[in-house]
Amino acid sequence: MTIRYSDNGLWVQKAGNEYTLGLSIKGQDDLGEVMFVDLTDTAATIEKNETLIGVEAAKAVTELTAPFAGKLVKKNEGLSENPEALNSTDFSENWIAVLSDVDETEFNALSEKEPQIG
Repeated sequence: MTIRYSDNGLWVQKAGNEYTLGLSIKGQDDLGEVMFVDLTDTAATIEKNETLIGVEAAKAVTELTAPFAGKLVKKNEGLSENPEALNSTDFSENWIAVLSDVDETEFNALSEKEPQIG
């Protein structure tokens, strides 16, 4: 498994042909405590910079967007009932969506190091 980080506060974990996206520690720091999420209805194909999820948090109300295009495999529907899971540092809890059919070049263009907090 390979992990990369986007500029907008997401971690991306590649396992085979699937790419799991979640909220990184930097993203958590930028947003503050997450209190509400809006799992917008998303097409089967996600375009680069398309909204994955709307987030209301202590420091910001924002939309988290996809760092690359791909086919939506699944979304973390549990976030509707438990948005606080995005505050976790556990990848198995704070994931947002899983994509496939991603351009490997776009994934490799993401940072190998998590952005610094502060």
